[in-house]
Amino acid sequence: MDKRYLVIFALIYVSFFSLIGLAKGDKTDASDSVVLSNALSGGQTTVFNTSREAFAKPLKNLPTEDLRDFTFGNKMFNTKWVTAPASVTSLDGSGPVFNRMSCAACHFKDGRGRPPHAEGEPFKSMLIRFSVPGTDEHGGPKPHPVYGDQLNENGINGIPGEGKAMIFYEEISGTYADGTPYTLRKPAYKFMDMAFGDLGADIMYSPRVAPGVYGSGLLEAIPEDTIMRWADPEDADGNGISGKANKVWDAVHNKHTLGRFGWKANVPNLLQQDAGAALGDIGITTNLFPDQNCTDMQTQCADAVDGGQPEMSDKQLEKMTFYVRTLAPPARRDVDDPVVMRGAKLFESAGCASCHKPRVRTGGHEIDALSYQDIQPFTDLLLHDMGPELADGRPDFDASGSEWRTAPLWGIGLVEVVNKHTNFLHDGRARTIEEAILWHGGEAENAKEAFKSMQKDDREGLVRFLNSL
Repeated sequence: MDKRYLVIFALIYVSFFSLIGLAKGDKTDASDSVVLSNALSGGQTTVFNTSREAFAKPLKNLPTEDLRDFTFGNKMFNTKWVTAPASVTSLDGSGPVFNRMSCAACHFKDGRGRPPHAEGEPFKSMLIRFSVPGTDEHGGPKPHPVYGDQLNENGINGIPGEGKAMIFYEEISGTYADGTPYTLRKPAYKFMDMAFGDLGADIMYSPRVAPGVYGSGLLEAIPEDTIMRWADPEDADGNGISGKANKVWDAVHNKHTLGRFGWKANVPNLLQQDAGAALGDIGITTNLFPDQNCTDMQTQCADAVDGGQPEMSDKQLEKMTFYVRTLAPPARRDVDDPVVMRGAKLFESAGCASCHKPRVRTGGHEIDALSYQDIQPFTDLLLHDMGPELADGRPDFDASGSEWRTAPLWGIGLVEVVNKHTNFLHDGRARTIEEAILWHGGEAENAKEAFKSMQKDDREGLVRFLNSL
């Protein structure tokens, strides 16, 4: 039979029985159904690009007159800031302590960071969050009194970097139900050359690789009501999945609101995300966060020459945020491939779609191109308990030490093309998609066990589906 007719038959079959389920009062959310034939990950914003630039393209439907702002923001995202004073005063003021000199240094080609290639190598596109027991004035993590809320390894001339972190791995062996062996690597961290003394016994730390930033504007445009409808913190439906919203401090509007961004959904919007990263990662102040990234104990840091107040102007921050908001997600690939289609159904039957929601419609947004798009991000933007093996033990607003935001999956199959690695999860410990699945626990334990119990062909089909996103 002609391949086209097989595909059409399969789609009719799936649609027919989905309708029967709805007629019977099936409680499955429509967003849990994987769209098998639709390549448009971002609706009309989707770009069809499978090169190393796949994550760096503007929204397909972005008006031509807005491309100038996109290009300006792209320059801001990729420009290396320099130490003050400098001849180019609009781009000076990095530090006094910092991790990298530009946004793109961690989010290379707007994609995903990774841990070092070898044990003991320094970080390049990941960082360590710090806190101590208690909360700050807004209910968020309480910064370390000496080192603040993030380890900054580098300092400008005459200012010491705060210290170094190194990763070491322990190999863990396991076996699939069919007898196929696998290995995982469990990270451990060591802090060295700490400029202001030991961290102390009460230190809480969390390693984080830089996430991809493409498609972020569409995530910002998902209505809050939709996300809250997905939340089930008490697991009222008894399915073992208890997604929880994180309520975080919105520094833009001076109130607590829904968190969407960051590994623990601890940031409410992209303007705050960009301004926070400018300060924490590069040491660049903005009107939103005007104070230098120095604690009271770091007197040399506090006395250092700055690049003016603020170092990044409102216009620069606005354009950079516009750029991040208007980066398009890449199209799905091979959507009518029978193996991919089978993998999609296995993804559903294993329960993965309960958290990695395949479909949602955006609401209104100040950028019209983001508004009312049918998108396939494969996330609910909620917190889920992922079990003790992935726990960092560091609460973040309402997120516990074992809860993480559901990571969007769109574009996951192009990470190797764009970023030349396949490291996944919040700390990059997983070397493949398979390893990432095998680290799932807590609310995802049943989904992981379903994957482990599959025969090799089915496991490969599910991974093939994920690589098609």
